[in-house]
Amino acid sequence: MKSWRLLPRIEHLAKYIECYWFLEKEPHDQNFNFPKLYPDPSSHLIIARSNRAYEYTHGSIAQNARGSHWVFPHVNTFRLDHSAPFAILGVKFKIGALYSLDINSVTSCLDKIEEVEVNCLSGTDIFDSELLLIAAEDNKHQAICKLEQLLSPWLIDNYEDKHSRLVREILPLLSHTPVNEIGDQLHLSQRTTERSFYRVTGLSMKQVQSMLRLENLLNDLYQRDESDINWGDIAYKYRFSDQSHLIRQLKSKIGSTPARYAQQRDLTIDIYGNFEIT
Repeated sequence: MKSWRLLPRIEHLAKYIECYWFLEKEPHDQNFNFPKLYPDPSSHLIIARSNRAYEYTHGSIAQNARGSHWVFPHVNTFRLDHSAPFAILGVKFKIGALYSLDINSVTSCLDKIEEVEVNCLSGTDIFDSELLLIAAEDNKHQAICKLEQLLSPWLIDNYEDKHSRLVREILPLLSHTPVNEIGDQLHLSQRTTERSFYRVTGLSMKQVQSMLRLENLLNDLYQRDESDINWGDIAYKYRFSDQSHLIRQLKSKIGSTPARYAQQRDLTIDIYGNFEIT
């Protein structure tokens, strides 16, 4: 298995893109074949070979895509079919970025998987996902250089308004500020901040704050052995009202109680690791 993560190097791309990442599962890899993808408020552009099919399942609903596709913000946990070898190059966009890039309606995209022609986004007919993936396997810096050349014309042509600018101010506050105090911090009414945030992201501030907290918690658990986990301490650290609140939240978000999750370790972070920026 190969994996890596890199930050954007060009300023107008870094405004909208959080990082690039790569994952390859080779034929000899015997990892868990059906990992879970936990809730994420960001959109990911997945660049894949055109002959490879991908399945994302939540409950009884399965969404399928062949080749390159979008994974839009999702409040549900998806079960992935990774039983066959694959290689994918991902572009993780910052929360709310698609509003400025005119990608459909942000509210209608939630929990959706959608095939995409990357050439249509980049405005060029020379995009070759096969060559890009080969480069990503052998020379990540060369691959990102090529990818940024392709993305630049699209991302430089964007739309910014008062709502997108306000959301850019709100996002850093979500990590440490109660939602009901964010309006006061920005000298605006709570109604104004909530409406702009929903308009740009399709999610409430509380939903995004909850998903960011879950991600931080899972990153923390990833670094601990089951015997090193004290769930009472975890509940306190991540500002749950008590351990019962933590149990309910994990069961609701990832479909497992804390104890069961600690034994199974069946999320993408557990199977593929927490990609380090290199």
